[in-house]
Amino acid sequence: MSTRSELKSARAVEKLESILQANRRGKGQGIYSICSANRFVLEAGMMQAKRDGSLLVIEATSNQVNQFGGYTGQTPKDFVKSVREIAKSMKMPWDKVILGGDHLGPHVWRNTGSKVAMEKACELVREYVCAGFTKIHLDASMPCADDVVKPNQPLADEIVSARAAELCEAAEGAFRELPRDATSPRYVVGTEVPIPGGEQLGSQAPEVTNTRNLTRTLGIAQEAFLLRGLREAWKRVLAVVVQPGVEFGDASVFHYDSRKAKPLSQFCTRKWNRVYEAHSTDYQTNQALREMVEDHFAILKVGPWLTFAFREAIFALETVEQELLRLRPGMAASRVQELLEKAMLENPVYWKGYYRGNDEELRFARRYSYSDRVRYYWPHPTVSGAVQHLVDNLTANPAPISLLSQYLPQQAEEVRAGRLASRPEDLIRHKVLEVIDQYAFACNLRRANEAAC
Repeated sequence: MSTRSELKSARAVEKLESILQANRRGKGQGIYSICSANRFVLEAGMMQAKRDGSLLVIEATSNQVNQFGGYTGQTPKDFVKSVREIAKSMKMPWDKVILGGDHLGPHVWRNTGSKVAMEKACELVREYVCAGFTKIHLDASMPCADDVVKPNQPLADEIVSARAAELCEAAEGAFRELPRDATSPRYVVGTEVPIPGGEQLGSQAPEVTNTRNLTRTLGIAQEAFLLRGLREAWKRVLAVVVQPGVEFGDASVFHYDSRKAKPLSQFCTRKWNRVYEAHSTDYQTNQALREMVEDHFAILKVGPWLTFAFREAIFALETVEQELLRLRPGMAASRVQELLEKAMLENPVYWKGYYRGNDEELRFARRYSYSDRVRYYWPHPTVSGAVQHLVDNLTANPAPISLLSQYLPQQAEEVRAGRLASRPEDLIRHKVLEVIDQYAFACNLRRANEAAC
């Protein structure tokens, strides 16, 4: 990497740190983090960040992107290259982008022994750091094949922290191999969240993290870092992941309750000199998201909700296409939903362990579940080709506003007002922006930007 690009990266990280510290001081500022490799989602995120003049944090998970390709087929280096290309096409300043690695640890290889899984996890972390990711979530919470764990009990804090410190040591080693002006990694610790990709959800809301347990966890984590000589790395920890009591399942959402999280909020300002990172914030209300930021959940992670909105847009546009086919007999149907269902049935690994029910209930869940397991199948060549076919069809045959109004009413209103082009790609991005805009509101990014001017 060039000195110039490294300086830009350093400025972005410094800006992120200033936002998080302002949050601790009660300024009500925060940052959202987009956890997706979907091109339309990333483009929408860049549009929002440009509009607000804000940073954009983009994160890849160990499932999506790893040294073996992940389900996107991308290595960390490939992912950085693709995001850079998207940023260039969207005229998004690179010094406003921060790349993060989410749930980096042995999860992908948890069915092997811990020694092998950790060796691969350390290589994973090294590749992320070498590729230019500067925000690293160290997550070694998942038991491996040879770990002895009681049913429904988590892996012991001592083991989790020791492995997280081992991962951090690998990251620091990779950082030392980079040019001298490279930006040092910032870390997120803590694991009181669902595993990457989500988990089965019962009828009870998740328990808010107990501050007594949090004190113990942080103490053990710090000790593990110090035992490996990672004192300086510990100083670069940005946040700890805790459970604020929010979660979602196939058809249900557990909303944030600020009263239940009050002890955590007070703990942040009194006993923890960083902030909290909140996972699974998808499908929360505007007010809930804003309250989370005010209560020092300064980093809001969002992923499935964004591809859920993307899926809504694609399905709506295919319905529009089907209506137009009656008027354009020579136009070949894209068959997106048909080919998507076929891909999911032929390779059920990403949804079969998550959905329950009879054949019709499973079909419904595959399409409409909040868990959005369908997101794993958009990169499939047949499916991505069908989406492109849909886009080409509606580019050549624009939908009348009267038809668009039936299936994408908010987008139709924007087209009618002259604020949005009726091109399918613009309509898709706008649908995703409906979600991202709620996070920008919650994080007070516009006000933060104005105050910095």
